[in-house]
Amino acid sequence: LHYPLRRQRQMCIRDRPYEVAILHAVSGVRKDIPVIWCDTGYNTPKTYKHAEELINRLNLNVKLYVPKQTTAHRDAVMGIPQIDDPRHAEFTEQVKLEPFKRAMADFKPDVWFTNLRKHQTDYRKSIDILSFTKDGILKVCPFYHFTDAEMLDYMKDHNLPIELDYYDPVKALENRECGIHLKG
Repeated sequence: LHYPLRRQRQMCIRDRPYEVAILHAVSGVRKDIPVIWCDTGYNTPKTYKHAEELINRLNLNVKLYVPKQTTAHRDAVMGIPQIDDPRHAEFTEQVKLEPFKRAMADFKPDVWFTNLRKHQTDYRKSIDILSFTKDGILKVCPFYHFTDAEMLDYMKDHNLPIELDYYDPVKALENRECGIHLKG
């Protein structure tokens, strides 16, 4: 899920499985902010139910972005390539990067709120709470120094639903970047 913030204060937010914290924090400041959801089509039924609960509970203004090809079509012609398969880059572009780029082009944010945290990957250790994308978008990571335990505490303190049943066929490994932050 993303929040874009452009000249008229558009923001962009993204994280899994703790995006509920950033959604709560930002929507608590601005209720009408557009929330971009880039749905790969590979979420679990539990994740879709969780998302619907959050959308309703936080009264989110969701804008849905999906790949141009259906999941069924892609599965029939490509499947989900393993991480070492040369087609994995094309798969990643189709299901995650292209919808994200399209959303960013539509909203043209000046600020992108994300829930990247320092301990998640080596790349994420190299950025900070504030950084700029190659396109000049200010990327803000308010929970950058939070551990998973602190994220769970935040969610419990604010009585937010916790859902950890998440599948990302692009990342495949918990400590692998999907490409959104590397290219952004």
